[in-house]
Amino acid sequence: MHNCVCVIPARGGSKRILRKNLKEFCGKPILSYSLSNAKKSGIFQNIVVSSEDAEILEFAKKAGVSTFERPKELSDDYTGTRAVIVNAIESLGIPKETFVCCLYATAPLLDFRILREAFEVAQSRAQDCYCFAAVEFDYSPFRAFIIAQGRNQMLFREYFTKRSQDLEKVYHDAGQFYFARAGVWQERENIFEDSVSFLLPQARVADIDTMEDWNLAELKFKQLSLLPPQ
Repeated sequence: MHNCVCVIPARGGSKRILRKNLKEFCGKPILSYSLSNAKKSGIFQNIVVSSEDAEILEFAKKAGVSTFERPKELSDDYTGTRAVIVNAIESLGIPKETFVCCLYATAPLLDFRILREAFEVAQSRAQDCYCFAAVEFDYSPFRAFIIAQGRNQMLFREYFTKRSQDLEKVYHDAGQFYFARAGVWQERENIFEDSVSFLLPQARVADIDTMEDWNLAELKFKQLSLLPPQ
């Protein structure tokens, strides 16, 4: 085991997909995939599920991991991820030099080997910043436009004449995991700025906020299951 703790935020009050963290995904509660990947990675000295929900906490206990009952005031729709992780760090007394991985409960497309590789990158390149999963935009945001009063308005008009293959690649948070030392979590509010990205392929990423997202993620998962072992 390494000097790293995994914290999995898993509140019970999801609105768009009810009971999202325990909803069955390809035959198993979606939370179980993150628990399994955290265990199989072999990099964590402790795996902790943070939740205000009794059923989720009981599920985590039966899965053989630690639990932390999150305060109700940190379990609403407006509380950010960092506040939840900092609360766990301070409540559990995690030393500032210890790495803490925030692993989302809804990351079924992740593979435990990716967590291992990302932790190696974090140890070598993210001693004083965050290292998190990122993915390239599947369509360049430099081509984006808004619709104002029924008319299109490009956000980046200066790139209109450029070929799409000549546009600079742009990336976004994959919404799966974030590594940083406990002290960095406590002191650095902006996770994305001046941080280290661990790039994932599109096949491993799915933003699951609606049932349409959920169904598409299940299709991706089934396709990934057909691939030979890495």
